[in-house]
Amino acid sequence: MSLTLEKTKVARTARYNKADLVAALRAVGVRRGQVVFSHSNIGFFGVPAGPKERGTADRLVLDAFQEVLGREGTLVVPTFTYSFCKHEVFDPHTTPSTCGAWSELVRNHPRAQRSLDPIFSVAALGAEATELTSDVPPECFGSNSFWDRLWQADGIICNLNVWVISTFIHYVEKKLGVPYRYDKLFPGVFSINGEQRKGAAIFFCQDLTSPDTRVATEAFDALALESGYAKKVNVGRGYITAISARNVARLIEETLPQKPYFLTRAGEMSITPKLVRRTRQFIAELPRDATMVQMLEMLWRLPRDIVSDGYDAALEALAKQIPLKMNEYPTGTHCWTWIVPEKWTCHEALLETMDGKRLFSYAHNPLHVVSYSLPFDGVVTREELLRHLHVHPRLPDAIPFIFKYYERDWGLCCSQQFRDLLTDPEYRVVIRSEFSYGTLKVGEAIVPGETDETIVLCAHLCHPGQANDDLTGVLVGVQTIRELMRKRSLRYTYRLLILPETIGSVAWLSHNEQLIPKIKGGLFLEMLGRSNAPTLHASFIGGTEIDLCFSLGLKAGRSDANFIPFRGMNDERQFNGPGLRLPMLALNRILPRDNPEWPFREYHSSEDTPDRVKASDLEESVKLVLKMIETLEQNYVPLNQYKGEVFLSRYGLHVDWYQNREVNENMFQILYRVDGQHSIAEIARDLGISFDSVKSVVDRMKDCGLALKADRPLSLTPRRA
Repeated sequence: MSLTLEKTKVARTARYNKADLVAALRAVGVRRGQVVFSHSNIGFFGVPAGPKERGTADRLVLDAFQEVLGREGTLVVPTFTYSFCKHEVFDPHTTPSTCGAWSELVRNHPRAQRSLDPIFSVAALGAEATELTSDVPPECFGSNSFWDRLWQADGIICNLNVWVISTFIHYVEKKLGVPYRYDKLFPGVFSINGEQRKGAAIFFCQDLTSPDTRVATEAFDALALESGYAKKVNVGRGYITAISARNVARLIEETLPQKPYFLTRAGEMSITPKLVRRTRQFIAELPRDATMVQMLEMLWRLPRDIVSDGYDAALEALAKQIPLKMNEYPTGTHCWTWIVPEKWTCHEALLETMDGKRLFSYAHNPLHVVSYSLPFDGVVTREELLRHLHVHPRLPDAIPFIFKYYERDWGLCCSQQFRDLLTDPEYRVVIRSEFSYGTLKVGEAIVPGETDETIVLCAHLCHPGQANDDLTGVLVGVQTIRELMRKRSLRYTYRLLILPETIGSVAWLSHNEQLIPKIKGGLFLEMLGRSNAPTLHASFIGGTEIDLCFSLGLKAGRSDANFIPFRGMNDERQFNGPGLRLPMLALNRILPRDNPEWPFREYHSSEDTPDRVKASDLEESVKLVLKMIETLEQNYVPLNQYKGEVFLSRYGLHVDWYQNREVNENMFQILYRVDGQHSIAEIARDLGISFDSVKSVVDRMKDCGLALKADRPLSLTPRRA
């Protein structure tokens, strides 16, 4: 049959044979020894000509490719499964492709190699099959992925009855950093030779809630043909197209600056899509200079999931109480080894009996649904329901706080007492949740000091429908910043970070690495609204100047305070972690770890309510933090201006041994350590006396000209006794 590069109509009864296919492949530019990737719809060609070729269309196409490519060439076909997207186990040997009979023919070929990609696997046949498919990374479209290797090999995309465009464009979009797609983590399970192991894939995906960002192919296909980058030849009643991977990249790179959305439906309609949308409105209005109790009562009930409209509303309300800089990290942003998740919105969640009786709902309490639950709508058996219905491990009458930020599952929550009453054989579950493109927000308040040496205060604002954990930490941080803003001549610069737990700290640190050398330590504030004795957790390094000052300051504020080794319960882990080792301590008011109700009875439950938080406890917590900061601010290294023993009577410093033996002995011990090497805090620690006692002596010595204040930057090195 005749071959043409024009878009001509062909009879729908047209037949074809292997020779037609071989000629067409060569006409579009496929050559011996090349790497070719092919999407296909072989059935559209029609019926193979000749009795020997009837019913063997897939085999016929494979033979044609192999003849044109020769032994030196490699054919690659999509064997996409989307396994991890569908919560299915991926077995590279047995999981069938979703791409049709043609891809299955290649996948099942005895010499074919398949990539271990649980979403976008490919099967390759030929000289470079192993090189193209082995050891692919978790990022489906990232560096060293199959698509990257296709580009490096200057491969050809040759489609059969499919438009020029191919999955390869997502690799180019990722490489160019288009704003309308983002990386999303999909955890799952691999099965390899009968052995199962956990894994994950990172899919550069689109926001399914925003139809304007969905793929549109017509503009690209038209440009590819008009520019001459692509060729098209008719075969049978169908066609074959081809374009090199590098020309795909070149065409997109040339077009995006003028038409940034031309690969999407928005570009098709010549509009700019709104990528971040507020899906729920929340009112969180506070009076100017609101008290901590007022802030607590207004904000605690908001559904403050880590990336959500409820969290944003709470942060915006706090920004009217103290000056907050808003740091935003879009969904899909890589933060060292972490990835910012999507925004999660729950519109409705409920459990009903089969006769329509509503048993509980999200509207009644935001804890009734698992935070970041997948949507679900259907009838389930009682057994299936109980597998997805979570209860509190200790409190039978409380709803638990359960989250699955990086797992993909649906779930509801209720009290154990209520769960025990569920005896019907079937129930109806409705969870109308939505995952969309958003921005993770970190509020940052800065109180500048005389130096840029920085102390970080930190607390997390997430945890919907809960008060002590950790809204109280946030409020103590806000009030502390208010008090610091009233002070003059602060030595250090103070930053308060209000953020979502863990991912917020990682996001801020990873995008502010230039500030890390200036950070000399910090304090994580958590669960500070109870009357329990305060507990200070040391930094991972331990024994640093900030460890010492904060522990002495806390002890001066509460003699029953506890100072314990680093445990890494919360965001202090990120600051203390490998590669950073910033001495971030943690302050809380929780029960001892050996208490059966540790950390506090209502932890992670619907019973963590404002009525259990006392204003006096919040105020005391602020005073404790300020005392710790005051101790750090007042600490310095005194440098002796004398030799030998000081004649104390000459300076009015003598204390009679018979009248006050302890003070007399302490005086000599303090004087002995004023040598330009020991700070006031270190002297207090070594002698087992209070910081204020040592400072009063050293200040008097300074007034008498016996000591000078040595200029020493805050050290991150442990200062041992």
